Amino acid sequence: MAPVFEDLAVGQEVGRREVAVDRSRLVRYAGASGDFNPIHWNERFATEVGLPGVIAHGMWTMGAAVGVVADWVGDPGAVVDYQTRFARPVPVPDPGAAAVEVVAVVGALDADTRTARIDLTVTAAGARVLAKCQALVRLS
Repeated sequence: MAPVFEDLAVGQEVGRREVAVDRSRLVRYAGASGDFNPIHWNERFATEVGLPGVIAHGMWTMGAAVGVVADWVGDPGAVVDYQTRFARPVPVPDPGAAAVEVVAVVGALDADTRTARIDLTVTAAGARVLAKCQALVRLS
């Protein structure tokens, strides 16, 4: 059921998810996005350019985060704006996976436009990987 504007309150948590990303997911994302930068699949190259190892695509991380909001609202088209800054990379181990944790909270409500600003806290290994991550959602 879609959220109702009148039932929301600033500070209310509306979603929480942990998303795993492993090397095979990075390869599939590279194929889908066309971003074949070797920092996302080649350990040697990634460390040679000063990274801690292979890192997740920033746009993958951004998409994984907003997915929490789209699922909560029930209609991805209701997300009318989405902005963030990349704070730090998400290293992806081999073998294994990195866990990206997303918590979505109502940051502001606008009764005139029936919109809710959803503030997202996005972390990996206890550190914020996206900063000032906010989605604007229009509710009926």
